[in-house]
Amino acid sequence: MGRVTVKRPVLRIVDGEMRRRPDTLAAEEPLEIRVAGRPLAVTMRTPGHDVELAHGFLLTEGVIGDREDVSTARYCDSVDDHGRNTYNVLDVALAPGVAPPDDSVERRFYTTSSCGVCGKASLDAVRTKTRFAPGDDPVTLTPELLAGLPDALRAAQAVFDSTGGLHGAGLFRADGTLLVAREDVGRHNAVDKVLGHALLEGAIPAAGTILMVSGRASFELTQKAVMAGVPVLAAVSAPSSLAVEMARESGMTLVGFLRGHSMNVYAGSQRIVAEDAPLVGADGP
Repeated sequence: MGRVTVKRPVLRIVDGEMRRRPDTLAAEEPLEIRVAGRPLAVTMRTPGHDVELAHGFLLTEGVIGDREDVSTARYCDSVDDHGRNTYNVLDVALAPGVAPPDDSVERRFYTTSSCGVCGKASLDAVRTKTRFAPGDDPVTLTPELLAGLPDALRAAQAVFDSTGGLHGAGLFRADGTLLVAREDVGRHNAVDKVLGHALLEGAIPAAGTILMVSGRASFELTQKAVMAGVPVLAAVSAPSSLAVEMARESGMTLVGFLRGHSMNVYAGSQRIVAEDAPLVGADGP
């Protein structure tokens, strides 16, 4: 199995003093996801939790909606110069009766560690229809609970401490309990691993949960949360305009710039309950 971190030599310069030393880096390797032996996608990811990643990817692409939709997932057909398995090709067999990925729209694409939807045929192809409606979720949250989530996610990022180069995603209950956290060089991969874990645990749709991400809230991550039935997405950085649009269309609560006790609620503000906080201004998300 590929390692999560690797050592590489580095020239360290501090206040004019130069010193050579090893540095710990987050590993990045390609993973090819196949369905019934046919290539579907290649993503640059941090090795580990690959089965979760594949399940989460297929869930958020609308191919599967339940763990029973997958019969097997196994590594195959990928060896290095010494004939050893690289564990960089994962073949998924769908259960009988589960339709394969739709070939009417080009869906075989390459994803980098920074962008999970590069190469999509069109924006309409990205707006996948979800089987689960987050807008119907009655969960409510306090600003105080939301304020504690970034630190809780950060505390679960063990590899970030040694590399400083990984995104994190965590799925929380509405009482702040962390259900699962994953790290990856790709923010979309970290989310797929989290949602794939939830799928394998039989916890999709993810009702009454909060998906917390360490970076920005892109359209892509918002779509993934919607596809899993997550009612609340929170990010430490900014959302994109399309992310806000999708959150409002789907009935999801979208929180951005969640830092300390300040945050912006861009959609679904009815879920945020604060007894002692006066609301200034008549209009809101």
